[in-house]
Amino acid sequence: MTTVFGDCDIIVVDLGFGDAGKGATVDWLCSPGAGLDVAAVVRFNGGAQAAHNVVVDGRHHTFSQFGSGTFSGVPTVLSPHVLVEPIALATEARALAGLGVPNPLQLLHIDAAALLTTPIHVAANRAREDARGNGRHGSCGKGIGETAAYALDHPDAPTVGDCHRPAVLRAKLSAMADHYRGLVAPSVHRWPDLDDMVTMCSEFVAAVRIAEDGDLAALANQGRLVYEGAQGVLLDEWRGFHPHTTWSTVEPSNARALSDKQGRGSHVLGVTRTYTTRHGAGPMPTENPELGAVLPELHNDTGSYQGAFRIGDLDEVLLRYAANVCGSVDSLAVTHLDAVTRAAAAGNPIRSARRYPDVGDLLPLGPWRDLAHQQHLTDVLSALTPDTSELPTHPAEVATHLGSLVDAPVVLTSSGPSRAARHIREPAIA
Repeated sequence: MTTVFGDCDIIVVDLGFGDAGKGATVDWLCSPGAGLDVAAVVRFNGGAQAAHNVVVDGRHHTFSQFGSGTFSGVPTVLSPHVLVEPIALATEARALAGLGVPNPLQLLHIDAAALLTTPIHVAANRAREDARGNGRHGSCGKGIGETAAYALDHPDAPTVGDCHRPAVLRAKLSAMADHYRGLVAPSVHRWPDLDDMVTMCSEFVAAVRIAEDGDLAALANQGRLVYEGAQGVLLDEWRGFHPHTTWSTVEPSNARALSDKQGRGSHVLGVTRTYTTRHGAGPMPTENPELGAVLPELHNDTGSYQGAFRIGDLDEVLLRYAANVCGSVDSLAVTHLDAVTRAAAAGNPIRSARRYPDVGDLLPLGPWRDLAHQQHLTDVLSALTPDTSELPTHPAEVATHLGSLVDAPVVLTSSGPSRAARHIREPAIA
């Protein structure tokens, strides 16, 4: 694999709506067999809503805030672009310890500037989403949007570094409680006592390493960095289909900037399934319930806030759009190749949308931060029914076809959820 990546850091991004297999890809990159000398996994967006499934030697864990290299003992850096939720982190650490990871919290390096997600944010998020009724945006209900939105309007929003200053943190929590009380009071949602939250945060920072730069420079001197994205590029806050997006920059610009700061080159590894999936509300032109019936999902189901896990045929137009949003990708990891043969054997082969009626094969990139343009794209996608044609039924041909769509070599494929099901694509790296 070093012939592909050279000495570059690797930025792993999902080229769909999420759930393409980023976690399993990062786990493989960090595994001893890959030989990539990974010093740390850097999370560069998102927060506690991430759900990256990794299966290794019979152990399964859904990684949320810990990096997906944890089973291999690779440290995690939570960068300043990550929203840190201490209660969920402590819960995840206990789960990892139960799976045989010694002292998980000792693997964490957290940037002091990272925003803090609190139970107040969570309660506000759920109250706001409940109030939307049938017009829900598809939130995960984990407080991510509220954390980002509150910080935009309040420069004194709580950060991880504030956990070292109990009096400062309590004052910030009190101001935030006052801000949200009117929204949350009519709902069923509540938050704990403020003093209890301060105590919990103080205990949290005593158990993890907090640094002004997340120790990124020191770790970069020890080996390669793998940047692990959360969610998918099609949910990006500025390039996704408004308003069914995340409050997070999913495309790799922030990861590239972090890598550049260390004086390193970076290589963007895009991850895609052989078909389209989406968790929750929003446009999905190729949705196909009949295909979903023959491709059951092992690790994704309906969420109480996010909604149903939806399955559809491959959408080549959206895949090209995602690659354009990234400013190109350097290589591709194709997951769920086994779905190609399983669907065909069930008499419902995966089809592919290669063009949209009256749109063509490319969605236009608008000006950055132009939500009116993104809303227009949402309206377009919501109103059309694309023409589809069958994909090849041989997995190798499908992988080659997907690589051609984004003009990048396929370097890794998988035919199942476990690390053992991941395979180097030899022709692409010779």
